[in-house]
Amino acid sequence: MLRIEELTKDFGGLRAVNRCSFEMPEGMIFGLIGPNGSGKTTVFNLITGFLPPTTGRVFFKDQEITSLPSYVIAQRGIARTFQLVRVFHRMTVMENLLMAPKHQAGENLLLGMLRVPRVRRQEQEAIERAMELLAVMGLEDLADEYCGNLSFAEQKMVEMTRALMTDPDLILLDEPASGINPSLVNQILDYIRKLRDEQGKTFLVVEHDMRVIMNLCDRIAVLNYGEKIAEGTPDEVSNAPEVIDAYLGV
Repeated sequence: MLRIEELTKDFGGLRAVNRCSFEMPEGMIFGLIGPNGSGKTTVFNLITGFLPPTTGRVFFKDQEITSLPSYVIAQRGIARTFQLVRVFHRMTVMENLLMAPKHQAGENLLLGMLRVPRVRRQEQEAIERAMELLAVMGLEDLADEYCGNLSFAEQKMVEMTRALMTDPDLILLDEPASGINPSLVNQILDYIRKLRDEQGKTFLVVEHDMRVIMNLCDRIAVLNYGEKIAEGTPDEVSNAPEVIDAYLGV
């Protein structure tokens, strides 16, 4: 599903990511962990086209996507969330979600103005899907609320729901549990597992909460100063001396 080869990113004299490589098969929940500043979010930005790599290559479904525009990468089936939540504050929750579906006939100015049957049908289908996803997240009562009025946790859940509205094959989640109460975290983790088990979705997850990572992920890679220092199952990674030294500081 995803393969990165010798991915490197320099910012002037600072090397944020150094020859990082890993691969993920379809249907895997893969974790990316490491101390603050270890390059995790930079890897996300390189995969999704928000940053061009200095060297290295990214492959999605065996096709190279290195340095493609981010919108092209999204159209090919990769969606992401952000460490700092990015929602449209002056739009409602429903309006935020309806921004996401691909290939909407209503995006054509003429068809949108004429409100042809295909446009109306697609809009209704998108609204129904949005309500289904909001119900799973427990946000259905907030569909008409402006995102600027929501709590940070609610905005984060809206952002995750918006990513799912694109019906992606690969979803990159940047700290999905941050700022969310434990009961909601468990609900979100159950939903991620359900999407993997029932729909074959693949996930790449950055998260600082080790309990979340260890309980959720099938496999984990560990970064430190931009370099991958370990990779394996949660048990293998949690017991690796180099990980204990770099990540746990003991």
